[in-house]
Amino acid sequence: MVTGFEHALLLDEKGSANELTYEQLNNYSNKDGKLWVHFDYKSNEAIDWITNKSGIDPIAIEALLTEETRPRTTILGDSILLALRGVNLNPNSDPEDMVSIRIFANENLIISTKRRNLLSVNDVVDYLKKGDGPMSISQILVELTDRLTSRMQTVIDEIDERADFLEESLLESKNTALRSEISGIRREAITLRRYLFPQKEAMYKLYHDKITWINDYEKIQLREITDQLIRHIEELDTIKDKVALIQEELVNKLSEEMNTKMYVLSIISAIFLPLGFLTGLFGINVGGIPGAENPNSFYIFIGVLIVLVGIQIVIFKKKKWI
Repeated sequence: MVTGFEHALLLDEKGSANELTYEQLNNYSNKDGKLWVHFDYKSNEAIDWITNKSGIDPIAIEALLTEETRPRTTILGDSILLALRGVNLNPNSDPEDMVSIRIFANENLIISTKRRNLLSVNDVVDYLKKGDGPMSISQILVELTDRLTSRMQTVIDEIDERADFLEESLLESKNTALRSEISGIRREAITLRRYLFPQKEAMYKLYHDKITWINDYEKIQLREITDQLIRHIEELDTIKDKVALIQEELVNKLSEEMNTKMYVLSIISAIFLPLGFLTGLFGINVGGIPGAENPNSFYIFIGVLIVLVGIQIVIFKKKKWI
């Protein structure tokens, strides 16, 4: 079993494709037709075939098999080297932990490599197997970039909805246990934007540079996909600003609550300070304390304290402290 070999599809240029085995792939030549090969770049099969049998530029070989990459487009003669990222929609995964795909393409051959499963690739493969897929290498590029970009919309909308719910929760309740949720949304938005911004530049270069086998209509499609990607970036910027305002409002709310509590404590302290002074003064255990021989002195002292508290409350109200 060839574990790192995902598929090799020989296009019939009518929207369908014939699937080749790994053994048949080893005997492939350009005369056989346009081919799409997809590998796990960590596998021995990918390393062997791409390095020894693909016949592509050494720069492209290194890029297809590298561990770390960032979104970019490199033109190699009349060939294209692409590194793109899509949201991670695999089970038990965080969408912002984006999945990378590396692509080498010329007029007759497209080689793509990945480490983790990418649903956008599966979509295009399914279209080809159903006979309703791309008819050329350039159309595969358009379809792949379109699927990668379109799938981001659901994730960004979900982040935006969470930010809106967070705003409503803050305005409608006194629940202040929102800081972790705010941090989570900001982290996701920042991470997605960090990958999408260079991807925008890569897409711009893809449709802007002159590639003979990408026609004008396909370049218009790529430009529209780039515009959609720009809208995603703008939406993420809006979410970041919204969450920043929510965080600022939360801090203000917490500060206001803290100031209210400190104000109440200050009023209580102001009331009990003279009371504490008097009780402390009359509680010292020395001779000469007034009223020590009078059996009613305790009640008189309590009355004095009550009158004192009343006077303080009247003064505080006149000064509008309470």
